[in-house]
Amino acid sequence: MRDTDVEVRGLSLKGKHVLLGVTGGIAAVDTVRLARELRRHGAKITVIMTPSSQEIITPLAVRWASQGDVITDWDGDLSALSEYDAVLVTPATRNIMASFVHGLMNGPLLMALSAANGRNAPIMMVPSMHLDLALDSVTTDVVNECRNMGVKILWGDEIEGKKKNPNHEEIVAHLCNHVNDNSIQVVVTLGATRSAIDDIRHIQNTSTGATGYSIADDLFRYGMDVTCVVGVTNVSAPSWLPLIIECPEPDQMLKELKALANDKIEVWIHSAAVLDYVVPEQVEGKIASLQGDLQIKLSESTKHISELKDLCKGSIRIGFKLESCIKQKDLVHRAFAQIKKSGMTATIANRLEDLGKTDKPRGWLVDSLGSHYVLETEINMLDAIRSVIDNNR
Repeated sequence: MRDTDVEVRGLSLKGKHVLLGVTGGIAAVDTVRLARELRRHGAKITVIMTPSSQEIITPLAVRWASQGDVITDWDGDLSALSEYDAVLVTPATRNIMASFVHGLMNGPLLMALSAANGRNAPIMMVPSMHLDLALDSVTTDVVNECRNMGVKILWGDEIEGKKKNPNHEEIVAHLCNHVNDNSIQVVVTLGATRSAIDDIRHIQNTSTGATGYSIADDLFRYGMDVTCVVGVTNVSAPSWLPLIIECPEPDQMLKELKALANDKIEVWIHSAAVLDYVVPEQVEGKIASLQGDLQIKLSESTKHISELKDLCKGSIRIGFKLESCIKQKDLVHRAFAQIKKSGMTATIANRLEDLGKTDKPRGWLVDSLGSHYVLETEINMLDAIRSVIDNNR
């Protein structure tokens, strides 16, 4: 790779020309990271820098990171009026937000914002300022008026007496969601589940939750309203996912899913590893040690996807099927049987012995007609899930 190249991590901004506005907040120092992150998700970038921002970071550094035009002052062809697909202003000072609200146009960035607003292009602003300024009633009024005009405002956390910018990955994730907004409601189940033996011991299957979070992140970036119902995981959730409900036990998870079904969810992704067998009666306290062999009775648990069949009727439902030591055709056959029995739209089938191996497929997508398609990589899997959603709406 060349020094200016970036690794592609997604295509949710592919074909989008994003105008990145940089103003004079100290958070402008993060512009290099931000521009490269935008490119990792497919965006073409043009940057407009206000004069005060150029005192914090140089146009040369921004041009290197963005690999696009960097506008620092008025130009003769009024390139600020180009039909950008989205405008991202970060950091956004109160001055730039107030000027936008009141229609001032004392620089190319404000002209670009006015033009974008006139054609209803997505606009997102990321304020960054001292806490006393952020809490000022004037700031509140300005921010509310921006929102009334359709601007997405993304505040960061309060740290060291300041409202600091979120990190560059979070900013870009929210921009992707805003640009692709389609209001499709999705529930993603993920992670392992466990069943208690006593108050300190339990049985649990092995699932990190990484696949489920990857799916949730991808769907969020493509504009969907994602709720994650999460079992036990050992990976961190992307901080930008809007709603995460923790349900480590199978019955607890099923109860939550039934409640969500009342909200007429359009898409269900069942990627959680739900226990097939559970401990029917938990022992109170702690079973004493050094008592010789311990026999634990296990009972077959409720199949979530079957239990939800009628409640989710009419929704798009994608399940996961993991088997081991079987041929591909048998794996596909069992996945198709799951679809028919539980009323699924499609199932992603995997073999245990193939997981984590670079020379093996990521899985197979099986649809309700019995057709199956190999998924070579995780990106192929994510694309396939979105295709199932698009083709069945």
